[in-house]
Amino acid sequence: MSHVPHELVEEFPEFQEKITQMKQGNAHFSKLYEEYHEINRAVHRAETDVEPTDDFHMEEMRKKRMHLKDELYGMLQG
Repeated sequence: MSHVPHELVEEFPEFQEKITQMKQGNAHFSKLYEEYHEINRAVHRAETDVEPTDDFHMEEMRKKRMHLKDELYGMLQG
């Protein structure tokens, strides 16, 4: 399994410019983006054993990251 952080701009390169615009002009998007960034980094630290965690917590963090990613993607498409 690859332990590469799932940065939003890398996940959705076609929306790179829109992500930048929305981070600056949409407070709700910006808040969700920051939450995504924080949980994404936490998952990456756990996956690389910098901050190990149990399987249950890892699964919960991944679910939260996926939910945030889906919500952000929906906003980007709108």
